[in-house]
Amino acid sequence: MIPDNLSVIGSALANHLWQSTLFAVLVGFLTLALRNNRARVRHRLWLAASVKFLIPFSLLIGLGGHWAKSRGSVSVHNGLYSVVEVVSQPFSQSTVPAVAPSPGSQMIARLSSFLPEICFALWPCGFVATLGLWWFRWWRVSRALRGAVSISQGREVDALRQLERMAGVRKPTTLLLSQASLEPGIFGIVRPVLLWPMGISARLEDAHLKAILAHELWHVRRRDNLTAAVHMVVEAFFWFHPLVWWLGVRLVEEREQACDEEVLQMISQPQVYAESILKTCEFCVASPLACVSGVTGADLKKRIIRIMTERVASRLDFNRKLLLIAAGLVAVAAPIVFGLLNAAPTRAESQAANTTIQLPVFEVASIKPNKSGDPNVMLMFTPNGFSATNAPLREIIRLAYQVPEFQMSGGPPWINSERYDIEAKVDSSAAEQLRHLDQDQHRQMLQSLLEDRFQLKVHQETKELPVYALLVGKNGPKLHEAKPDDTYPDGIKDEAGVGRAGLMRMGPGRIKAQGLPMATVVRLLSQQLGRTVLDKTGLMGNYDIELQWTPDNIPASMIGPDGKPTPEISGPSVFTAMQEQLGLKLESQKGPVEVLMINRVERPSEN
Repeated sequence: MIPDNLSVIGSALANHLWQSTLFAVLVGFLTLALRNNRARVRHRLWLAASVKFLIPFSLLIGLGGHWAKSRGSVSVHNGLYSVVEVVSQPFSQSTVPAVAPSPGSQMIARLSSFLPEICFALWPCGFVATLGLWWFRWWRVSRALRGAVSISQGREVDALRQLERMAGVRKPTTLLLSQASLEPGIFGIVRPVLLWPMGISARLEDAHLKAILAHELWHVRRRDNLTAAVHMVVEAFFWFHPLVWWLGVRLVEEREQACDEEVLQMISQPQVYAESILKTCEFCVASPLACVSGVTGADLKKRIIRIMTERVASRLDFNRKLLLIAAGLVAVAAPIVFGLLNAAPTRAESQAANTTIQLPVFEVASIKPNKSGDPNVMLMFTPNGFSATNAPLREIIRLAYQVPEFQMSGGPPWINSERYDIEAKVDSSAAEQLRHLDQDQHRQMLQSLLEDRFQLKVHQETKELPVYALLVGKNGPKLHEAKPDDTYPDGIKDEAGVGRAGLMRMGPGRIKAQGLPMATVVRLLSQQLGRTVLDKTGLMGNYDIELQWTPDNIPASMIGPDGKPTPEISGPSVFTAMQEQLGLKLESQKGPVEVLMINRVERPSEN
């Protein structure tokens, strides 16, 4: 079964790829500005662009959000936050109301709903194919290594040790003589060895031999095999992204140029160095792996021209160093700042009433245990406050935070078993203000009361829970799409007696709604089924819905004398009803669900 959260993962991956691509483009502009400087600087920049693919900005954004929460709320301009959010999350779900699509666009929407599954099915194929190709190439090199013998003396060893002393290398590099025709190259990361083809020394003069050995020695000093292996990991995971492979070419090019620059500084003989590279190409085959650093990598013609022109690359001046420092600070600070902005509006929204209108507080709040044993429960917001009779605390918390039962977790058992009578009232001067508050503001007042009197502490958390995915059935939907001029003679009318889209009737095992989007339909189903329902239909219009089924838990009032459900609640199971009546289907899956976690709660003090 395909996990339901693939679309969520796909959206996060698309955002990560977009951000990494933009980062690589900006690095490209930096390398262009530093084209006359040392190649090792540009190599490090391209390596940073590669590593960025393994480090999502969401980690730094989360760090900024955590820091913001620990420091409390801050003032943020909402317009600025909105712009930053759109730029950083271009693939998140849009909040713009959808226009009812044509049948053709509905078909495209249905096909696009399977796109995440198709992509996630293809990715392992490319991943395995990439690893398989590299394994085969690694096997070729390791086979040559197994047949090689270590040499401790000779002109090659003497030249290598002399170069190590000149370069300040303390740990000597092992030299292995191989019968394979592979070019001289550094094999290994932790304990690198120099693989030297047998017979090439006879074709090289001492100066040529020393130049090639110097090139390989600088590969060891720069740890080029390690950086190449890191990028190979990036290529394996993001094999489908052309930019990743282009980055690999840039890394090899700058790596070889950086070694060329170091060798020319060491031996100061450009012609000899160029001749040594050409002689090696005549005798040997290039290394099949980027993480086995050889001497013939990158564009050979460009390298020879650069070597022979004897142009000395300049070191970074103060202005360019300042440019690199500023770019690094922006790259790290920007996502952290976004995390601050992302956390701050959440607090600002929760305190919006305090910035525009001061919420009234309950002047009197009486809380008493109810031990009557009465099964009836009453919860309501009154004109001057809030009233609850015989109510479990869990139900009051659900009302305050507007969450269904299946999206709450935690808390001691007594919040279900013990019941309370609550009368909370504002003073007379605030009663008029209270009448003009919306439901969210009433709930905020109730939340404050629970925090004050019950010491309630909660937080939101995303968990993998059983969900239902609502999909289009095999034979297509059986839905009537609502039109703007529709009338509704079925008795569902507004206060003026006029049929209107968006009105509905609900009851156990029954939903009758007119002109509703699928987002509202899945919300109603979630309430009825006690489990989160996710819309995977791809249907974008407003529809008339009439659905009747036999619920799993039938109220006692709807069971007849014969022990069977009354006619108004009779029907098939919800799964059968969905297929037969609406042409849709419910599929049980697991997916991310926002859950209200109760961290702490205490019994109230005596009034």
